[in-house]
Amino acid sequence: MSAYVIADVQLTGDAGELAEYRAKVIATLEPYGGRYLARGGDIDVVEGDWAPGQIVLVEFPDVDSARAWNDSPEYQAIAPLRIRNTDSKRLIVRGI
Repeated sequence: MSAYVIADVQLTGDAGELAEYRAKVIATLEPYGGRYLARGGDIDVVEGDWAPGQIVLVEFPDVDSARAWNDSPEYQAIAPLRIRNTDSKRLIVRGI
């Protein structure tokens, strides 16, 4: 069953470091079957009082693959670039 990593990302620091993260993160997804379904773009809030930053949606084959990617040495090596320069909220959702 597919799983999805969903992130709401607000830039708070160095845009250059975040650009470096974005350039490197794609290669970390591929070994775990991850692929972007959404990565930024226009947001149209249709209900509620939510003011999201950039929404990122990544599909994985299953929850184990999503967690393995998140915990992988390759991803953990670049994660500080995101952590130090954004206010991010991320979660893993199981598909139906």
